[in-house]
Amino acid sequence: MDSNRTSLPRDPSADLFPALRNFSLILGGPLYQMFRKAHLEDEDVVSHLARRISIICGIVWLPLAVLSAIKGTLLGGVQIPFLHDIETHARFLVTIPLMLAAELLVHQRMRGIVAQFVERKLITEDHMERFRKTILSAMAWRNSIAAELILIAIVLPLGYYLRSEIFSLKASTWYATASSHGGSLSLPGLWFSWVSNPILQFLLLRWIYRIAIWARFLWQVSRIKLDLMPTHPDRNGGLGFLGGSAFAFSPLLAAFSSLVAGLVASRIFYEGAKLTDFKLEIVFLVVFGMILVLAPLIVFAPQIMAAKRLGKREYGALAADYVRQFDRRWLRNAHPEAAPLLGSTDIQSLADLDQAYAVIKEMKAVPFSRDMLVQLLCATLVPFVPLVFTMIPFETLLDHILKSVF
Repeated sequence: MDSNRTSLPRDPSADLFPALRNFSLILGGPLYQMFRKAHLEDEDVVSHLARRISIICGIVWLPLAVLSAIKGTLLGGVQIPFLHDIETHARFLVTIPLMLAAELLVHQRMRGIVAQFVERKLITEDHMERFRKTILSAMAWRNSIAAELILIAIVLPLGYYLRSEIFSLKASTWYATASSHGGSLSLPGLWFSWVSNPILQFLLLRWIYRIAIWARFLWQVSRIKLDLMPTHPDRNGGLGFLGGSAFAFSPLLAAFSSLVAGLVASRIFYEGAKLTDFKLEIVFLVVFGMILVLAPLIVFAPQIMAAKRLGKREYGALAADYVRQFDRRWLRNAHPEAAPLLGSTDIQSLADLDQAYAVIKEMKAVPFSRDMLVQLLCATLVPFVPLVFTMIPFETLLDHILKSVF
């Protein structure tokens, strides 16, 4: 009996399941471990999200409000008081919550997306171990202490540069006072420069790093010979599910845009600029966002197109053979009455073969659609919508909308 038990075939994907179960771009790294010890993070990401947003936003924004009130610059006393500083509120009350909220969507989506490589049998048995090592490598990069230390080392000089820029301001604000000899940081300005902004910058760079891990993971998977299906209805050989990864990053694109939109709003309200003055910046932001989340998916284009060429050749040969037999049976048959056409499945089979070949011809090189591009574009541009009212009176805009609808 023991010999029979040892001779049973072993599931080649058995060693892969723990790696798939633990895959996450979010649940790892020194900051994650710190959040866990502070009871701000665990496997149940949803239950701790609101608490994490409240505490982090409290650290970066609330002290600024309190210190500004103490200094008398909360509502007045300077040219730009704290509560009138749209850029600051966009940074700490919109951008940071969106970046933290994006963690939930990315965590929930990515694990299922990675699992579909196995569920759809795109990874053959011969390459299962290589796929497992690719997952473990991505998780090792996610957990890297050195990586987050490097991010901190990058953020600190940025904070110094930011303080240097504040000194050059010509207008007095809640965080700095201007003078003929330069400028000096106020008490809330010190917290703004050395605590609030560095936290924002660190979270921002940490997201860029996570996307780099995802891009590296996809590139390594694309080096594996995948068992693509040319007739798969997603027109991507079975890789269409990867488009969901781009959608998962849409809150992150909205976060990046809110950061820029806050800066633009400040220039509009306090420097007399117009929204159209920032066309190039907005276009650059859109292009940057599209490249950031969609470019990693392009690495599968060579395999998809190779599967398309192979499918057209193989199904073309199959279609030629079938059509030749169909022609001989129904058009060249010397005794057609011996083979009644009514009720025959030959014509339906011919139509099915034609549909399969059409699917192959319609295969796309990239696993994302035009609808996905539109969704990402909308997520990127939504933070700029309120600024449209600075150019068009609300009553005029509402009148145009009602006329277009009714």
